[in-house]
Amino acid sequence: MFIAADASSISVSPGWRRAPIGLVDAVAAYPVALIGDVTARMGMMTSVIRPQNGLPRFAGTVLPVLTRDGDNLAIHRGLDEAAPGDVLVVDAHAETNRAVFGDILGEVCVVRGVRGVVIDGATRDVDELERLGLPVFARAVNPAGPSKAGPGVVGAPVAVGNVVCRAGDAIVADRDGIVVLPAAALEEVLERLSAQDAFENGLRARIRGGDAVDGG
Repeated sequence: MFIAADASSISVSPGWRRAPIGLVDAVAAYPVALIGDVTARMGMMTSVIRPQNGLPRFAGTVLPVLTRDGDNLAIHRGLDEAAPGDVLVVDAHAETNRAVFGDILGEVCVVRGVRGVVIDGATRDVDELERLGLPVFARAVNPAGPSKAGPGVVGAPVAVGNVVCRAGDAIVADRDGIVVLPAAALEEVLERLSAQDAFENGLRARIRGGDAVDGG
């Protein structure tokens, strides 16, 4: 960690397998809404987890962190495990009276190649994070900073926005929201997306051509 703090209260799960980033990016070429359509609307986060700066799009693999309410020591320790293409996904127990993320941690994310941040809790320093080019989704913004005492967990499954997020899962976000996909499902999801996109593009062409269509 770049801070001088005792992180012995933070447990770290053994190494995990990340979804192939090329496959994640191929899925992320489609809108989150369409991804949800072909996955029975499963894995879609609650809408209260919203973009908190002007950077609403990202895709990558889940780096899960569980924090104590209003404490971010586990995030500091978790970023030691970050790899390029990761997305930091933090279960902060939906606590919004203390921000657990800000621009200093954002600097660490950028250096380590983290593509985005999702927090079931609060962030701060939103203007600085936007200038860094780091997309941040969270439940709220609050200027009050965190403690750094722990405990916490890095790498174990977390519940964020009503979705269980496992290390190495794929996560995709756009202005509509966030969807999380198991790594093992990506190839099948990509096939479904291609077929559904072709169908909908054909439907749009018929509408623009003045043909009658069923549904809406």
